[in-house]
Amino acid sequence: MSVISVRLPEQLLNETKSNSKLLHISPTGYIRKAIVHMNQEILIAERKKKLQTASLRVRKESMVINNEFSQIEHDPEA
Repeated sequence: MSVISVRLPEQLLNETKSNSKLLHISPTGYIRKAIVHMNQEILIAERKKKLQTASLRVRKESMVINNEFSQIEHDPEA
């Protein structure tokens, strides 16, 4: 495990101490959980973005295929 130092504004430090007491954990544990939570949020947002991109590609390809089927349906000689 590594150690880092963090400078916090007094108000944020006071909120951190207060909230950590409510959760019965140390301020360090509270900050660690906050970092883990933020990392998870970023991971979820990145997955969502990738899924949306893939979905748009699939949708575009589906529209091409639907158009081809539509042309065949309306032109029996095709």
